[in-house]
Amino acid sequence: MKLIIFAGGSGTRLWPLSRKALPKQFIKMFNGKSTIELAVNRVKNFGYENISIGTLQEYVPLTKKYLPKIPPKNIVGEPALRNLAPAVGYNLVKLRSTGYRGPVAILWADHLIKDEKVFMDTLKEAEKMAIENPDKIIFVGKKARFANNNVGWINFGKKISKNVYEYKDWVYKPETSLCEKIFKSGDWFWNTGYFIMDLGFGIHLYEKYQPEMYKTLCKIEKSLGTKNEKNTVEKLYPTMEKIHFDNAIAMSVKSNEALVIETKMEWSDPGTLYALKEAIVEKEKDNYTKGNIVVKDVEDSVVINEEKSKLLVAMGIKGMAVVNTNDVALVIPKEKVKDISELLADFGKDSKYRKYL
Repeated sequence: MKLIIFAGGSGTRLWPLSRKALPKQFIKMFNGKSTIELAVNRVKNFGYENISIGTLQEYVPLTKKYLPKIPPKNIVGEPALRNLAPAVGYNLVKLRSTGYRGPVAILWADHLIKDEKVFMDTLKEAEKMAIENPDKIIFVGKKARFANNNVGWINFGKKISKNVYEYKDWVYKPETSLCEKIFKSGDWFWNTGYFIMDLGFGIHLYEKYQPEMYKTLCKIEKSLGTKNEKNTVEKLYPTMEKIHFDNAIAMSVKSNEALVIETKMEWSDPGTLYALKEAIVEKEKDNYTKGNIVVKDVEDSVVINEEKSKLLVAMGIKGMAVVNTNDVALVIPKEKVKDISELLADFGKDSKYRKYL
């Protein structure tokens, strides 16, 4: 099986730790390792030659530096940030152009997974399912622990085998009331974001549900390996609609086009400052602290100081994120962390603040 790990985001939700020059997937926050290194390490038994990295062109040099065991030809640079539907499609046709036919797994570079053996077992079982069902996409779901409206939800049907179910429906980040309703129903999984499918079927889904994007991808594919490749990709890739894979493809998939495999793995996406804390600490009231700091009467907070010469003191706070870097200090309540991306969008419009992105 081929595996494509996507690492093209700029990680705006984890600002100011994550910046355009060094996005979150490259930050060594977890025992001296970055999430992109952890992502590759946990699937290395598939063989480095079978692992590809999808990232922005500007991050290709950084990716090569962090992942020296990945063949350079397997690091695919996207010329523009167009979200995941174009990125996944481009990497699929790029893989097909090499002559490969068979199952492919779509993975992410910014997740943390506690039990890697369970993850590998899930991937291997999903690979077998994709080989036996080349006309279906395999969604990986996990039993929901609470009504989380920051993830997608997969509606599963009849149980086919031990941990495989029929697929019924999909909802992406539902509103709070709907989220609570489907959680109580008991027949919806959290979507882990991983999916496995036959390469040809994955491209077929673009032809069926994103015909205009498919036409563009085919034009790009024809240029691959020719003298016109660079110009064609740089010209056509930015014209594709900026849309997430979930919205473009996954939510359109019919019940007879998918299966659901349940995983027991403990997984998290430390995509925001507060999600970072939740991924690391054991209890909600615990704090995540790092750097030269002193905390007193602090609960359920993130306190990070990257300036070694400066002492950061936090007292009497609860549910806060306090982050000090060499050029930015951020103090924000946990319920507002999700709005950081909007702030950075405003920064991008003002030359006075653009340098802090």
